[in-house]
Amino acid sequence: MTPQPLPDSLAAPYRLVRDPRLQRVLRVQSALGQAIRAYLNGEGFLELLPPIIGPVSDPGIRGAKQATIDYYGREYKVMSSAILYKQMMAASLGKVYFFSPNVRLEPLETASTGRHLVEFVQVDVEEAGASCDDAMARAEALLAHVSEYARDVLADDLERFSRSLNGGAPPFRRLAYDEALRILADHGRPIPYGIEIPWEDEEFLSSLYEEPFFVRDYPRAARGFYDREDADRPGILRDFDLLYPEGYGEAVSGGEREHEYSRVIARLRETGEDPSAYGWYLDMLREGIGPSAGFGIGIERLTRYVCGLKAVWEARPYPKVAGIYSP
Repeated sequence: MTPQPLPDSLAAPYRLVRDPRLQRVLRVQSALGQAIRAYLNGEGFLELLPPIIGPVSDPGIRGAKQATIDYYGREYKVMSSAILYKQMMAASLGKVYFFSPNVRLEPLETASTGRHLVEFVQVDVEEAGASCDDAMARAEALLAHVSEYARDVLADDLERFSRSLNGGAPPFRRLAYDEALRILADHGRPIPYGIEIPWEDEEFLSSLYEEPFFVRDYPRAARGFYDREDADRPGILRDFDLLYPEGYGEAVSGGEREHEYSRVIARLRETGEDPSAYGWYLDMLREGIGPSAGFGIGIERLTRYVCGLKAVWEARPYPKVAGIYSP
């Protein structure tokens, strides 16, 4: 998909929300949220209130910067991802999820990609004792459930959007990271091994498929300190992305969590992070915590995919796009 021009209405969302098309998008989005909750609640997950600010947040946000506030004389982060907190809560309650608001100060060049927002909501899911394969099975089951719900319950809305939604049926195709790189190289898009797949190449890879699919087993250097390294394959993480088809790109990102104190300390230092900033989290790991796995799925990107929208900012009533001043 080619970058889309930004509309003047971004500066005046009170006009944008009067558009019957956006009103329909938001009703669909609300229904998708209900479908997600119905699936997770039915599987024994407990919805919790998400954190909004904290001393640390997820540093693995693909080139974006974190937003900070003064918290009574100390610097706190606005959540860019609640991943550390859901790991904590899964250790306590077993199966948990948040509808979590996130803020990421994306680079200016993302403004016209159609797939980046500075402010967005993702559903953060975590399950104690789960493996990477368990999390993948959970993610594909959730997406399949939501897709089936959209086709059945929201059929009239999909027809209004001229959308024929092919959500696929589990199990979805699973590509290893190095296999994805070979496919891209075969299409004239070589990528150095060991880095995150760039957005434009991920989008192209997504366009090659008509059903959702996974890319798994990213190299250690490509991801954050909290993704667990495979004990039998040094340098390879037990993690994954689930991609929408048709060029819509990333749907879900997740994996197993590193939970051993010494390994997290080593990874933090390896990635240039200051361990002293992660006080409460490291204290928790030092005292001992069990394994878990989970993922996050962005609500606006899901809405974009279901409705066939050209840009993700079409899935928010008051979108924040990098560098665009708006209410």
